[in-house]
Amino acid sequence: MMKKMILFTMGTRGDVQPYIFLSQALQKAGYEVTLGTHPCWSSLVTEAGVTFTPIGPDIDIELEAAVIRGKEKNAMQAMLKTMKFVFRIVEQSSAEIYQCCQGKDLVIVSHSHIGAAEAEALQIPTVDVTLQTETIPEEGKPQTVGQRLFGRLFNAAINPMIVKPYNKLREGYGLSKIKSMDQMMSQQLNLIPISRYVIEPSSYWAPQHHMTGYWYDEGTAAYEPDPELKAFLEQGDKPMILALGAMSFEAAEEKDKLELFLKAFEKTGKRAIIQGFRKTLMNYTLPDSMIAVGSVPHSYLFRQGCCVIHHGGFGTSASAMLYGVPSIIIPHALDQFGVAERLKKLGVTTEPLKASELSEEKLIDRIEYLSGNYDTILEKVKTLSSQMEQEHGLDTAVRLIREVIADV
Repeated sequence: MMKKMILFTMGTRGDVQPYIFLSQALQKAGYEVTLGTHPCWSSLVTEAGVTFTPIGPDIDIELEAAVIRGKEKNAMQAMLKTMKFVFRIVEQSSAEIYQCCQGKDLVIVSHSHIGAAEAEALQIPTVDVTLQTETIPEEGKPQTVGQRLFGRLFNAAINPMIVKPYNKLREGYGLSKIKSMDQMMSQQLNLIPISRYVIEPSSYWAPQHHMTGYWYDEGTAAYEPDPELKAFLEQGDKPMILALGAMSFEAAEEKDKLELFLKAFEKTGKRAIIQGFRKTLMNYTLPDSMIAVGSVPHSYLFRQGCCVIHHGGFGTSASAMLYGVPSIIIPHALDQFGVAERLKKLGVTTEPLKASELSEEKLIDRIEYLSGNYDTILEKVKTLSSQMEQEHGLDTAVRLIREVIADV
């Protein structure tokens, strides 16, 4: 009998896309898979050939993220507001998630932890997915005095805020309270879809934590660009690609921000492809050396560019490395700053440029630095890309999940 699985995730497209790839791989392996996420991603999921179920309120998640980002420039305050927003959706979605879990053989719990309490209440085995390795406990690891102090401060100040909404859910299902999120994690398997060439696995992790390599389109899906994009690509040198993901989704027009990029491209003589800025571009005419595009797969688009200017999001950063293209990173919030520094250490990007410090002059400086060191940076990212391609993260993830569900 075919085993049934359900995955839950929330967030912008970059948060959802890895789980679409995993769902496709699990279906190919012979499992019945359902992916639950925001109603706004229905078409994205179903067009990938994956069974979709709507979870939570019918909201425009990218607009909501843009509003939070626009109202709060302080990184810590933005993080706290984002957490409250996520927790509200977790609470609103729980009844639906509980119903969707019934009759399933396995629940795959995403990095937002939705589905964990419901699966436990129904006594269904779980597999976890973690995108931020710093959240994984490292039992027995020696710590400095400063690290111990930070840990105590985190546990005293931040941790109670994180566990509170989940404990509220757990209480409703008759489950015991938790003191930290790792108490909700699967003791059988936690998948980490990151390359070991980007982050080295810790020897202090418990055995259930497995780094698989990134989950991505390994070239099985064909893509044909529209005639306008195809003609643009054939007209000259490889362009720079501006792909700020959800950070370029606007609550209102951001003409000044867009023009900052355009002027920098013009002054450095660069052709460019622009993703995002939809509101601004509705009443804007780009120069002939630039073109705006909509939803073009990174697996195609990034390979056409000489460089990607992005925000340091999980999926976009992985794509830039996987498809062998140098980066200029403009981190805006949360873990994007850490991702930017990590890629800088790998030598595949310029010095990161914080969004709060973004200016035409500083952007031109990054572009000129990249141009002057292009061959060195390109060689490093090409080497990294070749190493990452050999990991076959989806194959590894499916194999590990198969070992867990075989015992169900």
